[in-house]
Amino acid sequence: MIKLLILDLDGTLIDSLDDLTDAANHMRGAFKLPPLSLPQVKSLVGEGARRLVERALPALSPAEQQSGLELFLRYNYEHIAHKTLFYPGVRETLERLFEAGLILAVASNKSEAHCREILRLLHSDSLFAAILGADSLAERKPSPEPLLHIMRQFGCSAKECVMVGDSINDMKAGNSAGVLTIGCDYGYGVPEELELADYVISSFSEILRIIRNP
Repeated sequence: MIKLLILDLDGTLIDSLDDLTDAANHMRGAFKLPPLSLPQVKSLVGEGARRLVERALPALSPAEQQSGLELFLRYNYEHIAHKTLFYPGVRETLERLFEAGLILAVASNKSEAHCREILRLLHSDSLFAAILGADSLAERKPSPEPLLHIMRQFGCSAKECVMVGDSINDMKAGNSAGVLTIGCDYGYGVPEELELADYVISSFSEILRIIRNP
């Protein structure tokens, strides 16, 4: 029986691409660089803010990239839910899972503070028993450690846990932790990133069918 769902955030629960693009272009504008398109920023998402900034400012020095990271994080935090929304069916599905007694947890490569703030502003933070970000532990996805940490926290075995995400980092983390993996093909990853998934879904609500018949 599945007891614990560990969920990625960006590209899985929320569509945050507009706000991330605004933050990236605010940062690039400070260095007199032209803006990036939504598809360009989409290709940079998934490995945390620092990696996004490094790839968005490839010709700049490490010191300039660090300044860019600070600009990006500050702007993103201040505008974190201006355009960000849950994907269709996510809120309703989360509420059904919560009411059914499942433990819901977030494991993201976004900073923990950013995760908590966006879920608070979306009035859904109370649904989650744990929220881990890229800076919560010594390792982040694709390491399985965030998942293993949450499993230990709630005393759940691998057979009782599912990892849901949209990227190769989510699938690698889930596979390394030995848990069932569900890939979301509506997110930011390309189809090849979900080849390691046990299941691939096109709507978040499909989780309800899978966890009844894993």
